[in-house]
Amino acid sequence: MAAEPRKRKARAARDHGEARAQTLGFSVQAEDRPVLDELVDYFGDGNRSAYLRATYRVMKSIMLAEQMRDLQAYGQQRTAELGIEPADVPERIREFLKGEDGT
Repeated sequence: MAAEPRKRKARAARDHGEARAQTLGFSVQAEDRPVLDELVDYFGDGNRSAYLRATYRVMKSIMLAEQMRDLQAYGQQRTAELGIEPADVPERIREFLKGEDGT
């Protein structure tokens, strides 16, 4: 007995009557193709463009998390270099912000 095909989700048109999409070419190693096809089927309902759009949110969140981790490490390094205790940081920020607007 064959498995039921996944039902495709209805999607609203995004182009509002205008063709805005641009075709981009990229290559995939032969050994990566089965994984790509599996991911496209699962996340893009068989549509590579839909799959790529779905990856934007995920990859953007990973990028932001890495940037925040780097900023946090920089802040920890600088506070250590300046001899500032981590527990003192919130109060120092409040004092700094108070001085900026004159209140």
